[in-house]
Amino acid sequence: MNALLVLVAVIIFTCVLLNNASFRIGMPVLLAFILLGILFGVNGLIPSNLNVTDRKTVGDICTVALIFIMFYGGFGTSWKSARPIALEAGLLASVGVLTTAALVGVFCHFLLKWGWVEALLLGSVVSSTDAASVFSIFRSRKLGLKDNTAPLIEMESGSNDPCSYMLTVIMLSIMQGDVSVGHTIWLFVAQLGFGALFGFAIARAAVEAMKRIHFATAGFDSLFLMAVAIISYALPALVGGNGYLSAYIVGIVLGNNKFCNKKDMVHFFDGITGLMQVLIFFMLGLLAHPANLGSCILPAIAIFLVLSLVARPLSVSALLLPFGKYGFRQMTLISFCGLRGAASIVFAIMATLGNDALQNDIFNIVFCIVLISIALQGSFLPWTAKKLDMIDPNADVMKTFSDFSEEVDLQFSEIKLDEDSHWLDQRVMDLKLPKDLLFCMIVHADGSRRVPNGRTVLHLGDTIIVCSKKFRKSSQQIMVVQHVISDYSKWDGHKVSELPPTRNQLILIQRGDRTIIPHGDTVMMSGDVLYINQTS
Repeated sequence: MNALLVLVAVIIFTCVLLNNASFRIGMPVLLAFILLGILFGVNGLIPSNLNVTDRKTVGDICTVALIFIMFYGGFGTSWKSARPIALEAGLLASVGVLTTAALVGVFCHFLLKWGWVEALLLGSVVSSTDAASVFSIFRSRKLGLKDNTAPLIEMESGSNDPCSYMLTVIMLSIMQGDVSVGHTIWLFVAQLGFGALFGFAIARAAVEAMKRIHFATAGFDSLFLMAVAIISYALPALVGGNGYLSAYIVGIVLGNNKFCNKKDMVHFFDGITGLMQVLIFFMLGLLAHPANLGSCILPAIAIFLVLSLVARPLSVSALLLPFGKYGFRQMTLISFCGLRGAASIVFAIMATLGNDALQNDIFNIVFCIVLISIALQGSFLPWTAKKLDMIDPNADVMKTFSDFSEEVDLQFSEIKLDEDSHWLDQRVMDLKLPKDLLFCMIVHADGSRRVPNGRTVLHLGDTIIVCSKKFRKSSQQIMVVQHVISDYSKWDGHKVSELPPTRNQLILIQRGDRTIIPHGDTVMMSGDVLYINQTS
């Protein structure tokens, strides 16, 4: 057990180092995690005890991981920014996925001589694209795109997995003998109808809960959203609905409503989804058997070429040309950005579990397609964007509409006026305040509140809520250390002014439930916790 824990820790350290290296050399980082999984797998080059052969277990784990990726894809979508391209992205994520699946299915049937159902099943599995793969590459090179292309690619890639999943479910149902038109129509209606219905219902309930519940412990609001993400998938899935569609809708609705600590939740889910992506690709690497990939590489290459050079470009151009605002270069880049990712392999696992009717090794073929797509397309993506003259040096790809980077870092503090305050009975406009400090609200002694203006007069007992810029980390770090005044401390009962001169600064005293901003006459008492800004 201990040896396994050491191995897991080594793998995590390696993943972190690979992530940092990918940003320096431009290597698609998700490809590195797959290869790392292959190396540590049962047939890999590095001996380990990570013998993963149960596709169902891996599929279940990856399904849970994909829930958070879908939820956060919606949570990070600003509807205000997405609205101008929402119709185009929606068409690409639905009709585009259907067209791509059909064209790949036609190729597999006529050229590779597969049966119709199996051919369309593979087309359904590989019909969605992966936003994480695309933007990890652009961000590693800090390449912004022209003509609002990045939001279109991101919204399409973030929302097309539910349609691919729905097609996969329908084709599996047909393969299992449910070929009636009525049953197929019901699956289609149930997937979309229940997915959307549960999504909006759960989202509205979650929004009301976030506004009404007071979370006594910091971080529990993020845990609450984790539970919301899970139930947004599970409830519709129980009745045959599209859980991924529901999770995406819940994410969008929550992400476009206002509630406390929203930005902290963004950072939390950034870490969670990053971990989920690493987990998916690493576990899929563990599941791979390199010896079986050799027989699948030729059909995988053929399908990849048709997918990338025929199916994807035809579906993109057919859907975007009628809008009249997308040029050839932009549509070419959008087509080329159709990288396959984790969802395709997860759906391939689902397609192969207990399916004895398959005549081809769909899992390993899809696995090879994803490897080729990330390695080949991913490596040439920056070069292609530059050759197409689609790079905008003034655009910030680090700040797409899913980053919440437009939120300004602000912090709020309170100042209570006592009888010694120099601000008593003065107007706000007469105070010599720093230009980066703003009075946001005044809470009077009787509990009433008002938003101040320059003529507002300050009175005894007023509590002033001030707003300032949040400190940003730089080479000069603030190090706060704690010191407890014990019963035997020589400073028990002494004033702060009696402390010896030092470069360090006493910035706060915690006395039970009270928080005291100290001044020279403040008396330190046994049990006080001193917070000291240590500069030396």
